[in-house]
Amino acid sequence: MELKRERVREHLLTVIDGRRPGDAIPSERTLCASLGVSRPTLRAAVDELVATGLLVREHGRGMFVAPAKITQELVAGNHTVGAPPSRGSWTSTVLSLRTVRAGARIGRKLKVSPAAELAYVTRLRHADGAPIALEHLHVPAELVPGLTAADMEDGFYTHLREKRGIRPAHAVQSIEPTVLSEEEAAVLDVPVLSPALLFDRITSGTDGRPVEYVRSLYRGDRYRIVTRLALGDGTSDHPGPGDVSRSGAWWGTVE
Repeated sequence: MELKRERVREHLLTVIDGRRPGDAIPSERTLCASLGVSRPTLRAAVDELVATGLLVREHGRGMFVAPAKITQELVAGNHTVGAPPSRGSWTSTVLSLRTVRAGARIGRKLKVSPAAELAYVTRLRHADGAPIALEHLHVPAELVPGLTAADMEDGFYTHLREKRGIRPAHAVQSIEPTVLSEEEAAVLDVPVLSPALLFDRITSGTDGRPVEYVRSLYRGDRYRIVTRLALGDGTSDHPGPGDVSRSGAWWGTVE
């Protein structure tokens, strides 16, 4: 038996697919009448689509199709750092840039002494003018003496290659779900405890030396990842990490 909420959800997804971002969808009263469901049932389905970033509810105005999510493709480990590019026009704003001591934890990640100096940068990333990600970068200070905010806003990997003679070669990155704190949510212009994707990445140069440790928070309502898998012998109907032809896939941010 088809659940009413699932039927409502599928109908709403069809409505969304037929409209453009920013378009209004029918009112709750109209949808309830056409689907033959109660308002609580409808609102439960709408709440789910609002939480996943497909709909936007504006008090006193109604419901609207949300802006399209920025999509990033996850690819196998033989691609270069920073590729493939995700859609949208990306810009960066540096919120802070200062020198700090590495400390034990980050020192281990960057393979430097806890007392080593790091350039610590916090920057806000925008896609098509909307805030998408909050990034915290740690770079050994000896690699980037005189680093400025403009260097970070114009593209850090490009700066490393062209100005420092450092070629980022590979990265190891983990991805996990999280929620945003009050401060993080304010910067990204979303409600407190909104869902987000947490990226934790160590990037190394051609000599194997770590050149960057980054912790990034991407808005869950505006960002998604698409994975392309090359299956093995095809014996499994539900491939897991061990069934893909290459392991250790990673994702690189757009610089």
